[in-house]
Amino acid sequence: MPNSKNNNDEATASERIDARIAELADWRGEKLAEARRLIHAALPGVTEAWKWRGVPVWEKGGLLCTGETYKDKVKLTFAKGAALPDPQGLFNASLEGNARRAIDLYKDDNLNAKAFTALIRAAADLNASGKKK
Repeated sequence: MPNSKNNNDEATASERIDARIAELADWRGEKLAEARRLIHAALPGVTEAWKWRGVPVWEKGGLLCTGETYKDKVKLTFAKGAALPDPQGLFNASLEGNARRAIDLYKDDNLNAKAFTALIRAAADLNASGKKK
């Protein structure tokens, strides 16, 4: 995993994400780890960041998505999700906005790896294009 340093802390973002997954020690950690693995498989060289007081973030040419964990879900929010093709209908949250879209994963949900990988690649392509949305 890339070693992207947070300016204010000694631990790298990757180390902080590792720690978050370990501290969850339940299905939320498993889902966050799975999403992380799929992101790295889809985009080798993707940058990991730790922002907003504890949110894992993946970037390539700009923000791709965040991985927030809550008591009952893992929320994968795509910064420019409204502009991304989602033929498999993975986006199921934050649907009302003009920019973001999210995937809320609950305990018994399975993340469609192929569709998620396509979304990650589409997000990176959109960032590379320079378009705002």
